[in-house]
Amino acid sequence: MKRHKIAWLPGDGIGGEVLEAARIVLDKLNLNAEYIDGDIGWEFWRKEGDPFPQRTIDLLKGVDAAMFGAITSKPVKAAESELSPELKGKGLIYRSPIVRMRQLFDLYICFRPCKAYEGNPLNYKENIDLAVFRENTEDLYAGVEFNTVPDELAKTLSKLSKPFAPFQSLSPDQYAISVKINTRKSSERIVRAAFEFAKKFRRKKVTVVHKANVVRATDGMFLEVAREVAKEYPDIQLDDANIDAMCMWLLKNPYNYDVLVAPNLYGDIISDLCAQMVGGLGFGCSGNIGDKLAVFEPTHGSAPKYAGQYKVNPIATILAAKMMLEWLGETEKAEVLEKAVKEVVKEGKVRTYDMGGQSKTLDMAHAVAAKL
Repeated sequence: MKRHKIAWLPGDGIGGEVLEAARIVLDKLNLNAEYIDGDIGWEFWRKEGDPFPQRTIDLLKGVDAAMFGAITSKPVKAAESELSPELKGKGLIYRSPIVRMRQLFDLYICFRPCKAYEGNPLNYKENIDLAVFRENTEDLYAGVEFNTVPDELAKTLSKLSKPFAPFQSLSPDQYAISVKINTRKSSERIVRAAFEFAKKFRRKKVTVVHKANVVRATDGMFLEVAREVAKEYPDIQLDDANIDAMCMWLLKNPYNYDVLVAPNLYGDIISDLCAQMVGGLGFGCSGNIGDKLAVFEPTHGSAPKYAGQYKVNPIATILAAKMMLEWLGETEKAEVLEKAVKEVVKEGKVRTYDMGGQSKTLDMAHAVAAKL
């Protein structure tokens, strides 16, 4: 039996607490695995000027999967102010390590299943079962940004014959630019991943979320590519909707939707909305998936005000571990784990504060483990 190598990346705040909960469950499942601790997060930014050190990058090159807790992120100026004295003034710029990880390892699929479990008092409606596929490496998260616009770029922009160009009368330090980059390759592979999922699990419809009526170049290309890919899957209905309308229609009738696929920013927005409809971020799990590596995480942040209290709901992280088991080919263990989560939620005897109870993080983990 293969022994899996799993990178263990707690990160910041409550990240270590929810990963501790997931480990209780994985150990009860007797997963044959080696867990290797990795350094990532805010403290490594403060002390080393790098929240994603090279040693952690090297670690991820040699593992089968990774479990990731949470990251604290702050604006550039605030981040710079918290550097250790010897690192200040060296021009270091904070960038989210999870975004960098996704790009460096080409974890181009962000898959976020959003399922309502029976008995969850936080469910918006019962029986919601949505699958969100978010492109994970480009779009407005590409990291091509200018706070003070370089002179060369400013001169180029001033020559554009656009009807709305207020920057033409501004000095380069009076505006900022974030570049939205979408490629045909990345658009095609995330849309294909959504259709392949729909085909495998007999889902009936894939909805493309975009804003092509306004953001014509990039979103227009994404929608065009989606329509081309959809022709290869004649048994699956293709639908599309603007991001703003999508938020409205999802709340009105989530049962009209099945699999959603979107560029990076819209996928981030829509997946949080879907997570809220099935219990909030305490139930939001996520997989960052590439061809050779996958990193699994809860979608919530580091919640520093709760750090050390063992208060938060670990179900999102436990469900992320379930996703990891599927990636590793441990499908039976994954099914057993999800069944245990369903039973605990339905019974309602153990509930963390977000669910209206007083149970602690590890109480929930032990309750799930007891069902295995």
